[in-house]
Amino acid sequence: MSKESVTLTNNSNGQSVEMPLMSGSLGPKVMDIRALYSQMDLFTYDPGYTSTGACKSKITFIDGDKGVLLHRGYPIEDLAEHSDFLETAYLIWNGELPSPAEKKKFESDIIGHSMVHEQINFFFRGFRRDAHPMAVLCGVVGAMAAFYHDTLDINDAHQRMIAAHRLIAKMPTIVAWAYKYSQGQPFMYPKNALSYAENFLHMMFATPCEEYKVNPVLARAMDRILILHADHEQNASTSTVRLSGSSGANPFACIAAGIATLWGPAHGGANEAVLAMLQQIGSKDRIPEYIKRAKDKNDTFRLMGFGHRVYKNYDPRAKIMQRTCNEVLDELGMRNDPLLQLAMELERIALSDDYFVEKKLYPNVDFYSGIIFKAIGIPTSMFTSLFALARTVGWIAQWNEMIQDPDQKIGRPRQLYIGAQQRPYVPLHKRG
Repeated sequence: MSKESVTLTNNSNGQSVEMPLMSGSLGPKVMDIRALYSQMDLFTYDPGYTSTGACKSKITFIDGDKGVLLHRGYPIEDLAEHSDFLETAYLIWNGELPSPAEKKKFESDIIGHSMVHEQINFFFRGFRRDAHPMAVLCGVVGAMAAFYHDTLDINDAHQRMIAAHRLIAKMPTIVAWAYKYSQGQPFMYPKNALSYAENFLHMMFATPCEEYKVNPVLARAMDRILILHADHEQNASTSTVRLSGSSGANPFACIAAGIATLWGPAHGGANEAVLAMLQQIGSKDRIPEYIKRAKDKNDTFRLMGFGHRVYKNYDPRAKIMQRTCNEVLDELGMRNDPLLQLAMELERIALSDDYFVEKKLYPNVDFYSGIIFKAIGIPTSMFTSLFALARTVGWIAQWNEMIQDPDQKIGRPRQLYIGAQQRPYVPLHKRG
């Protein structure tokens, strides 16, 4: 029985070639075009790679039309409801949920790596106090390769695992220290008795002068936020990590490249943009004006936090985040905060407006995460850093999967050249 294929015909010369079709466990079939250039002297043009599969992966599956997000086959709703971040991290890295003994060992391994090399403490001091936290993260994470020489052999599976543990464990410390440094406050060291989310909140908000007790509702909310942002298939930052890794670069350099990509406002800065938009609107009585502007194609104003590049239905993470948002606001007694009131009213109007409903412009995960962060007391400049903290798990798992893929090659996209054709060099004295 012959395999499925698609026949491509070049109308200019009548040449035809068969391209085999590949089937994944879920999702549409994929046309294998690896032989296209060698057989037809053609290659594809696909800006943004929106129709191009650059790799095979077992980690995350998204069906944007149905609003489905699976990690290793498990729905994000189940993981957010019943799991915790480190268990989800184990799943994403290893492919299966851990046994009780495996979970205990994994948590111990991560906790055992949560401190950073003491010299990194002094490395922070080379930055200006007003440096953007993402700039600090890029520098510090990239510099980890200078501190942890024993995990740079990417062909050694054990070294890759230790590098993964170090990155997952140390990222909360690095992110919290970036915040502390910007505030002129002393660094708080990790506490092994605390959970992953509790430890992060403690390092963020505790000071040496008094005891800080982590609110369990806020810790659970933070843990859920980390789960919801842990991985999201082949987005810009993940693709950057894979592309960097395809050259054989060390894992710390690859994750630093992912952080740099995430820093872009079109990718990781969306929840910052939500807060900026709410501040621009200013009050609830101005919402109709801005709703009208959002519908006007000639107006540059856009409702941030609504709709999604991938999800053409409701973002499955947004429903979980909405519930989490309500839990946090109730716990902190912040229902009457003017900006949060504005956000809730904007959400209500948008969900009932025919224009947004027809276009399926539902609130996404960024809309609610920005509100939660503000309520907890995390400054807007730190929002993308928290995204990086969560996404490190996905990045390092995707990198590890790529290293082991026998089809993996160094990334080398092609181009459609539209510049000048070959021409002779004109000496300087002959140019007019």
